[in-house]
Amino acid sequence: MTLPSKIDASADPRHRVIRRGRWLIVDFAEPREVLSWAIVGGGRRRVSAVAWYEVDERELRPPVDPRRFLRQRMEEGGIAGAVGLLTSRNLDSYVDVQRTYGAWSARCIATVGLSNALRAGDPPGPDGRIGTIGTINLLCSVSGALTDEALVEALALAAEARTAAILDALLPSRMSGLPATGTGTDCVVVSAAPEGPAAEYAGKHTVVGHLIGTTVTEAIGHGVRVWKSERREKGSGDAR
Repeated sequence: MTLPSKIDASADPRHRVIRRGRWLIVDFAEPREVLSWAIVGGGRRRVSAVAWYEVDERELRPPVDPRRFLRQRMEEGGIAGAVGLLTSRNLDSYVDVQRTYGAWSARCIATVGLSNALRAGDPPGPDGRIGTIGTINLLCSVSGALTDEALVEALALAAEARTAAILDALLPSRMSGLPATGTGTDCVVVSAAPEGPAAEYAGKHTVVGHLIGTTVTEAIGHGVRVWKSERREKGSGDAR
């Protein structure tokens, strides 16, 4: 991997946040268990990094295949084994929130764009292609290990916390006008330690669930406020 232009490891030595060109990379100190529906590297994996790539929507117009496009960029960037995310959001706007409770900690790193705000259940778009405008992409990591079941529960809770933050923002769906619950292209990634005593649950009654809910809600809420502020400054212009 070539040298990054900016590294922030101050919040948690287990994660380095790297900003380099069109990349935002979260580099893990050791490989971690990850679960997501990411366009590249989705599913259950053990990986060393999660990477956001900032793209111009025009780069993904047909006949470009977004998955192939991102894989090629990741290979060129020396991070072919990472979990890959696409966004048109300015990556300098990323949000980083960490919280600790007892022996556990959690960290959420997110990019928040909302011009594609939709409500669960809205009619489908004109085609099934993967877009990037107005995408919410988030990574929530917990300090300890999780069982398979708890990792799935963590992913569900992170998605629920994302939705809670969007509902709190009272944003209308651009399709139905009803309160939005996210965007049409959101992706949620959760990660846990690869070894050690594993928590069996990650629901709302647990410390793990509390930390996931707190960090994700706070990160997305802050990202929403930044996005709204940019949109006001641009006169409802091109804040993605």
